[in-house]
Amino acid sequence: MSRRAIAYLMLLAAGLAAPFFIYPVLVMKVLCFALFACAFNLLLGYTGLLSFGHAAFFGAAAYVAGHAIKVWGLPTELGLLAGTIAAGALGWAVGSLAIRRTGIYFAMVTLALAQMIYFFFLEASFTGGEDGLQGVPRGALLGFIDLSNDLNLYYFVLAIFVFAFWLIYRTIHSPFGQILKAIRENEPRAISLGYDVAKYKLLAFVLSAALAGLAGATKMLVFKFATLTDAHWHLSGEVVLMTILGGMGTVFGPLVGSSVIVVLQNELADKVGSLVTVIMGSIFVICVLLFRRGIVGEIIAFYKRMLGQKA
Repeated sequence: MSRRAIAYLMLLAAGLAAPFFIYPVLVMKVLCFALFACAFNLLLGYTGLLSFGHAAFFGAAAYVAGHAIKVWGLPTELGLLAGTIAAGALGWAVGSLAIRRTGIYFAMVTLALAQMIYFFFLEASFTGGEDGLQGVPRGALLGFIDLSNDLNLYYFVLAIFVFAFWLIYRTIHSPFGQILKAIRENEPRAISLGYDVAKYKLLAFVLSAALAGLAGATKMLVFKFATLTDAHWHLSGEVVLMTILGGMGTVFGPLVGSSVIVVLQNELADKVGSLVTVIMGSIFVICVLLFRRGIVGEIIAFYKRMLGQKA
């Protein structure tokens, strides 16, 4: 068995044991934001597209899934699926417009469209406006597993994360993923080789949006509500921070970055109040100046240097 396989099995074992040592809801929150960051990393780290509007997909799926479960009475699984599909469809609409631009113009288009979506959620009746969509029942998995039990829900959330992480891993190590990396490294060369770059960018954007939506719908299920915070541009900034802090373009970087940010926010919220934002900003500045590869990126670079010295 390879070292990589052993590492994955150790992480899975840690995930299975985590709720017995750490508050399950906190770990579920970490998993939801880790999935969000992994989805964003697929776009930024492997395709080279910086989106400032990914919170729109996260929030849209949360609202749609919550409404489907609470108002339409759909089973929990179908509600999450509805939210994910809605986020993917919204990603197709936004991506179709945004990929016509590159660089900072692409980022600004995604931000502008996300703000339009945010104000739609603010005014729409099904979202509850400023009060949010509250009291969403968790329901039962497969009709008989009670998800109101935190431990049952935890393993359901863990299964969702493992499936999505596997899907992202397979994507970035597939021929499709290699083309995305080629586009990131040298887009004109990819075009000269005959690839329809716009099509690949759009596919990556839609997949990233759908997975971000799955993260948002899952978070809604954990906390039983969806609010405007889930679609605010602040959250789009946070997922950028999580990805860069952990290591952009690495498999485990978003998981590490999201864990650090969520745990810090949870621990510092009651102690420093609004200064949490200042601390997060300081961490971002330090990371950009001193650890440009991110936590995981620096560890990988150090490991490669050690191998080089031994050789």
